[in-house]
Amino acid sequence: MKIIRFSSKKLEKVYNRGYIKSKRIEERVSSIIEDVRLFGDEALIKYTKKFDGIKLSPKQLKVSEIEISGAYQNISPNFVATLKIIIENVNRFYRKTIKKSWRIKDTDGVMLGENYTPLDKVGIYIPAGTAPLVSTVYMTVLPAKIAGVKKIVLISPPDKHGFINPHILVVANLLKVDEIYRVGGAQGIAALAYGTKTIPRVDKIVGPGNIYVSEAKRQVFGIVDIDMIAGPTELVIIANRYSDPKFIIADLKAQAEHAKGLAILITNSKGLAKEVKSQMDGDNGFIVLTKNLRQAIEVANKIAPEHLEILVKNPQKITREIKNAGAIFLGPYSPAAVGDYVAGPSHVLPTQGTARFFSGLSVCDFMKSNHIISYSKKALEKIKEPLEKIAGIEGLSKHLDSVKARF
Repeated sequence: MKIIRFSSKKLEKVYNRGYIKSKRIEERVSSIIEDVRLFGDEALIKYTKKFDGIKLSPKQLKVSEIEISGAYQNISPNFVATLKIIIENVNRFYRKTIKKSWRIKDTDGVMLGENYTPLDKVGIYIPAGTAPLVSTVYMTVLPAKIAGVKKIVLISPPDKHGFINPHILVVANLLKVDEIYRVGGAQGIAALAYGTKTIPRVDKIVGPGNIYVSEAKRQVFGIVDIDMIAGPTELVIIANRYSDPKFIIADLKAQAEHAKGLAILITNSKGLAKEVKSQMDGDNGFIVLTKNLRQAIEVANKIAPEHLEILVKNPQKITREIKNAGAIFLGPYSPAAVGDYVAGPSHVLPTQGTARFFSGLSVCDFMKSNHIISYSKKALEKIKEPLEKIAGIEGLSKHLDSVKARF
């Protein structure tokens, strides 16, 4: 881990990082998507054999009730009890975020409002390549359930024996996921976007994945909605001479468990910077040395990280100045790992600087709104003049005629 200065050019590269398309990957993914769109299950079976080494029949794409029941035999006895505690944490957080329909009326007979309704069908992608992301199941399914989504379809790539991790199956089953399919990669995203004979078409796809999954989500956006295009995970820590180096080192090393993860310490303490550097191996991050905490805040806002830990004495004060971060962890006993697994807010968060305009996954991501507009005759008459002016500027006289016809 290198120590760099506030003005380092290397920081500019971090500020400007983002989703970088590879022409080769883009073309490869496009070919897979088109194949699935045209040939459905046949294409899924072909790519599952090619990429996962498993030969399936169309009937084997869907995980059976027998296999789901059998998964309970392959987990530790206390797993379900542990899961219930976590589920309650997630539910408690998201119940506070539900959007409610509303109406306003005035004395002239104008009524305006919004109706909030849940999406009908949502597809959830659960990665299982380097590690089966069991936590992503409840971090995505529960907000969708609370929003009132009618049908939830989960897909995940099979292991070398053709099975999905039993913990993923158990969590999905306990949360009453409607259907589970053993398919992954760009081909799985294409199946959710276009539908096949076996896998239903959905309205929205959520969940993280590798570069091929992310590129597939980018390409099908518009056919379906997506949550975001997620990149490698990120952690930024703001600390000073009062911060405990043991906590910082432990959190940076935890981040280093992700092969392509980004880990950055921002501090105004030269002593802390040297101590942390001496304990860190690898080059998947660095230490930014600033003159003061104000500069540290400036750097953090420009990075717009997925996870931001604030390990100074009064973190609340700094939090008020943070504009760009997926999730903010305050104080020495709030490591990012708590947010990854048990705190409640979803760990599906914006990466690659997109926290400048994206938010973490929420109940609102699984809802849509309709604008409600109602005018009385009296109210319509009152707005004839401004409507006539705007219609005249735009040259759309028939719009005005549609109002005049009512008088």
